[in-house]
Amino acid sequence: MAALERVELEHLPATHTVLLALYRNVTNAAFLQEQLLSRNADFEYAFVDAGTVASRFQLLTAVYKAITAEMAGNMRTPNVHSEMVVSLSSNNNISEAYRRYGVQPATKDVVVVKVLVSRDDAPSSLTPEEVEKHLQTHVQGEGVSCTDEEFANVTDWPKLRKYHKLNGLPWIEAIKDEKAKKNELEMLIVSAMAMRGT
Repeated sequence: MAALERVELEHLPATHTVLLALYRNVTNAAFLQEQLLSRNADFEYAFVDAGTVASRFQLLTAVYKAITAEMAGNMRTPNVHSEMVVSLSSNNNISEAYRRYGVQPATKDVVVVKVLVSRDDAPSSLTPEEVEKHLQTHVQGEGVSCTDEEFANVTDWPKLRKYHKLNGLPWIEAIKDEKAKKNELEMLIVSAMAMRGT
């Protein structure tokens, strides 16, 4: 089983620790969604449908955007983890973003993001080791590395193209090399995410 990965993001203060995990063939997605909907504080994570993630870069863009919103005090959702799910969207509809990018009962592949925030006035009560143990206990799936190679196995391109309105673009369809086409689509998605709300 792949371990929980600690990710260093440039320009983020040491107060914020970002942890990532990717689970394949998850059998209890309905349970995970239920914990989020009931606002169970023990399950304060970003549970993302991995099929809606084109790459690690796209995922980390959403993570960075959510954390900077949290630090600036201008989040539009209850916490930094729900903000990450919404940050994956290229439009401003929060409930639609949860439905499209968040874990659903039928989700089979799940990206988990946890941000531990430890400030002088409020140190984090959790360690990365405790987070990893909690996930291993409660996520029924196969842990794999959170890499572009693994995302390539799970990305649902038709769904992503629909969500980001990237169908029927003649210049995209004219790109014959599939890798080049996916790279171009990824850049369009990340640009749309970055521009949303500006």
